[in-house]
Amino acid sequence: MEAVFTLLLMLLGVSHGVETHCDGRRNGTHCYGAVGETVFIQLMDIIPPRFTLQKNKTRILRWKNKTLSIYVMKNRLSFDDSKGTLRINNLQKSDSDKYSLDIQDSNGAAVENRTLNLSIQAPLSSVTLVNECLSQGEMRMSCTTEGGGDSPQYSWTLDGHTLTQDELLSGNKDTDIIVLRQNVSGLLVCSVSNHVTNISKDMRIATCVFINCTLSNGTHVSQWVFAATNTLCVEPTTVTDTTAGKRTELVTLSNNITSSSQTVTPSRGDDSWFIKHLPVMAGVLSALVLLLVLGVSVICVKKKKKTSAKEEEDDQELTYTDVRVVQRRQVQQSDEGEVEYDQDFRVTSAGC
Repeated sequence: MEAVFTLLLMLLGVSHGVETHCDGRRNGTHCYGAVGETVFIQLMDIIPPRFTLQKNKTRILRWKNKTLSIYVMKNRLSFDDSKGTLRINNLQKSDSDKYSLDIQDSNGAAVENRTLNLSIQAPLSSVTLVNECLSQGEMRMSCTTEGGGDSPQYSWTLDGHTLTQDELLSGNKDTDIIVLRQNVSGLLVCSVSNHVTNISKDMRIATCVFINCTLSNGTHVSQWVFAATNTLCVEPTTVTDTTAGKRTELVTLSNNITSSSQTVTPSRGDDSWFIKHLPVMAGVLSALVLLLVLGVSVICVKKKKKTSAKEEEDDQELTYTDVRVVQRRQVQQSDEGEVEYDQDFRVTSAGC
């Protein structure tokens, strides 16, 4: 909006012309005018009977017997005898010079002689502010003018006050380049002026921070940058929200960012740290669950094998016992009533 307003003022100035007024009634007055514009010089309040205006000993005009004679700059020079005002249109650099006014009475005797200096300057058209972070976190500000304005004068303010020594590291606050100390921030205004124009440019500045990281493409970045506009060492991370079924893009720092006074590192309590390490944590948890399932499976298999072996052993013992009983009974039936039963053999058979 400010740039548009400034442009409109410039266009209005070109369309209607910029007029400069100067009081030349005092001896040694210095008057200024803008190239291509108009200057009004008040020479006197009461018109004397005679006077002559010269430019570096060259007669420009003469007033005598209420008659005006113009010798040079006839198409650009005029005199208003009702106001005593000299007007010069379409000013040129060559109009800059020392002018002298000789006033006489009706007899031609000298009454007064005074001089004035006229300087014609090219107006300033625009101002550009450029800022840069230096190697120790300081900020260099450059204020440049465009359009070939003559004799620019510079002044700086921060949040409405003149820069102090606590804010200014090096350079004069009246020059086009200054260096601000670390941690200086606010609305900085550079004003540039000469005797025919006065324009300014403002910029809201932020402190510089030091970044040191390696980007995803392998590029290593290590430099001071502006904290407010930093886009380096910041990479997007996409996280899936399983509850809502949506994909959310978050921005996390890929490495440490150091300001001019401290180092900022991700902490375990930060959500960004949790989100960044969520895939690793999920992988570890999955591995633990898998190991648990495998361990339970192995234990179950071993227990099942042990139970099967015990049942098989019990079946074998039961069969052997039945056989022994049958054999003993058969022997008793065959020998009953004929011979005496052999006790040693019976005992031995029972032990087997």
